[in-house]
Amino acid sequence: MIRSGTTVDQMVRAIGDRIVTGFLRPGEKLDEASLAARFDVSRTPVREALGQLSAMGLVERRPNRGAIVAVVTQEHLASMFESMAELEAICARFSAERMTSGERRSLEIEHQASARLVQLGAEEDYEYFNTEFHTRLYRGAHNTHVYEMTTMTRSRLAPFRRAQFMLPGRLAKSWQEHDAIVTAIMRGDGNAAGKAAKDHVSIVSEASAVFALGEQPKGARDDNAGHCQLTSNACE
Repeated sequence: MIRSGTTVDQMVRAIGDRIVTGFLRPGEKLDEASLAARFDVSRTPVREALGQLSAMGLVERRPNRGAIVAVVTQEHLASMFESMAELEAICARFSAERMTSGERRSLEIEHQASARLVQLGAEEDYEYFNTEFHTRLYRGAHNTHVYEMTTMTRSRLAPFRRAQFMLPGRLAKSWQEHDAIVTAIMRGDGNAAGKAAKDHVSIVSEASAVFALGEQPKGARDDNAGHCQLTSNACE
């Protein structure tokens, strides 16, 4: 847990991750004063963070009653991932058709280098790489409107997409799925790249949905430290 000098983005990530993985339960109150003290910030950035989490559908803000953890339904999550899969497919297809030779080389080099992160089991480093990998695809599409729509949708799904890496063996599978995308792009095969990207996001959706059920899957990493400090409730 981040303890001081926290930015809004870091608060969004910390709180969002605990909601998605079930350490903060639907209906739990998110007290602004407690959060401000916990993260060593004023209430203003806390309100901004809760606003962003509300836009993601993870927090419900009630007039004059504060914020609580929202109920994330399987239907809502599935609809967002369905949109994400289509947008990623477009980006991968366009990247296969429009990426410059330099962009293709950079994509392949970074992808091959990430295999080392999988071997080391470096989840946090791989997660960072994963974000960069997909951003390369969005930029490689060379379509500003598609880029904006895709990054906006991805930001709303970010906590769920991160949760997948808590599942055993997910890093290696993610790399293999990336490999299919990169191979198609290097061949200039737009249809194959689009299909590989869509299949990849569909698999991510299935992995992430495990957490939306409200139960942490067997073998997942336990990040429950500091749970009670994020809410106004005492630890049981």
